[in-house]
Amino acid sequence: MAERLPTKLDGLALIEPVVHGDERGFFVETFRSDAWAELGVDAEFVQHNHSRSSRGTLRGLHFQTEPGQAKLLRCARGEILDVAVDLRRDSATYGEWEAYVLDDVKHRQLFVPIGFAHGFVVLSEVADVAYQVSSLYDPATERGIAWDDPDVGVDWRVAEPLLSERDKTAPRLAEIAAELPW
Repeated sequence: MAERLPTKLDGLALIEPVVHGDERGFFVETFRSDAWAELGVDAEFVQHNHSRSSRGTLRGLHFQTEPGQAKLLRCARGEILDVAVDLRRDSATYGEWEAYVLDDVKHRQLFVPIGFAHGFVVLSEVADVAYQVSSLYDPATERGIAWDDPDVGVDWRVAEPLLSERDKTAPRLAEIAAELPW
C-alpha cells in the first residue's frame, strides 16, 4: 500500500508507492482512485500528460485559473526537482514553496491541489514527467509566476536553467496577486 509522507504546505500530498522489484525489473501501482483518495489525492482526473526534457530544463511556475487545475505528478524516467508554490491568498503559507526530488527509483508522486503554482527542473540527463490533471488544458486560463521571483525564493539547484520565452517573462507574484481567484 502506498504511503503519504509529510509535507510543509497544507494540501500537498507526497505519495510513496510500493515498488515490487526483482532481477527482471519492477512493478509499481501509479494510481488507484480509492487508495490515493485515502492519502489526500482528492481530484477527478480528466487529462493525462507526458513531457520529456533535458538536463537543466526548468518548466514553471505555472497554474490555471478558473476552474483551477490539480495535478498528480511523477517522474517516469530520470530525476527532477518538483516545486509547488502556495498561491492561496488566505493561506498561512501564501507565497511559500516546497520542493521534492521525484525519480524513477523511488517513484514518489506529488499531488498539487488547485491554488498552487507548479514547476520542475531536470536534474538528470533526461527526464520524462507524467502527470494527470483535474481540468482540461485551456490556454485562456493559463498563468504563471516568475521562476526566479526573489519574494518567493525557490532554490532550483541549477545555476543557468533552460527556459521557454514564456517562463523568461513571467510576472512576479506581487504583480498578479490581486488577480488570483483563491
